[in-house]
Order: sequence, then structure tokens, then C-alpha cells
Amino acid sequence: MAESANKIVIIAAPSGAGKTSVTRHLLQSFPAHLLFSISCATRPPRNREKHGMDYYFISANEFRRRIEHNEFAEWEMVYHDKYYGTLKSELERIWKQHKAPLLDVDVKGGINIQEQYREHSLSLFIEPPSIEELEKRLKARGTETPESLQARISKAAYELSFKDRFDHIILNDKLERACKEAEHIVSRFLLDK
Repeated sequence: MAESANKIVIIAAPSGAGKTSVTRHLLQSFPAHLLFSISCATRPPRNREKHGMDYYFISANEFRRRIEHNEFAEWEMVYHDKYYGTLKSELERIWKQHKAPLLDVDVKGGINIQEQYREHSLSLFIEPPSIEELEKRLKARGTETPESLQARISKAAYELSFKDRFDHIILNDKLERACKEAEHIVSRFLLDK
């Protein structure tokens, strides 16, 4: 079996495309090889999210201080004054456990990580069946205002234009099939020499 250390698996998608569901499936499928990479976020926790488990919730000022100190492997101001990023120390923490970080990131973050770690990364783009379906999924969450919904839909349409920059595109028209396809691709990456 090949060593998982120093490999990175990147899952990126527009909001609502299913990347979190695919990420959870992969973590359950490869517990000995993958560990969830906890991102930093400047937004407040949603629902039952916990600091240090779902995200490292920090202030915008703290986030900017860490940018200045070059502590991020990638970061993005996703919406006005809402930052997300992956700490280099988080990748190191996981590699020290001889596992591969599994990153659930936005599209630009995925591209940035992939460019920095080209030789050691696998990137998957989770594609929604359509913008209309994506809008339905986001509405069903019940977490969006009409304005934030429109912002997410506009951003998703833009992000879809970058799908060809990823190693694999997985159409999520049926979640079970998308999860199995991701599992097959990740298995080859982690377990083959």
C-alpha cells in the first residue's frame, strides 16, 4: 500500500453542488488514509458547527494577520469581508499522522492548492446537473436570503467555467453514483504506487 503522507485530495464545487456530501463519503470510505482538513473562516458558525471541528472560526483581523505572516496554503475573500483559507500548519498536522488531507474548498481555493502541490494532489470538481437544480438545492437549505441566494447562483455560474482546471469532473445528478465515482478515483490515487 502506498504512503498517504504528503498527498492531498481536493474537493471543490459551487455552493450547493454536493461537495460536503462527497467529502463525508470519502472520509468514511478511507478512514486509515484521509483526514478532514479544517479550514479557517471569518463567518459565524452555522447550526451545530463547532470551532476546531468544522472550521477554525477566527476574526477578519486575525485572518488578515495570518495572511501577512504567510500562514495560509491558500485563502480567498469569498464574499465581502468573509474569508476562508487552509493553514499550512493544518496540512502539516495531518501529514504528521501519515494521512492525506481532504480539503473541501471553494473553486479558486482548489485551483490554488493544486497549483502549489501539483505533484502530490488530486483534485475533483463536483458539478451540479444545472444552475436551476443548484438554485433548488440552495433554496431547500433555508439558509439564504433572496440577495445571498442570487449572489451564490451568480458565483456558481462563474465557478463552473473553471471545472476543466481540475483533474476530474464528477457530475452530481445522483449523489450515490457521484460518491462511488469519487471513491473509485480517490482509491487509485491513495493506494496505487
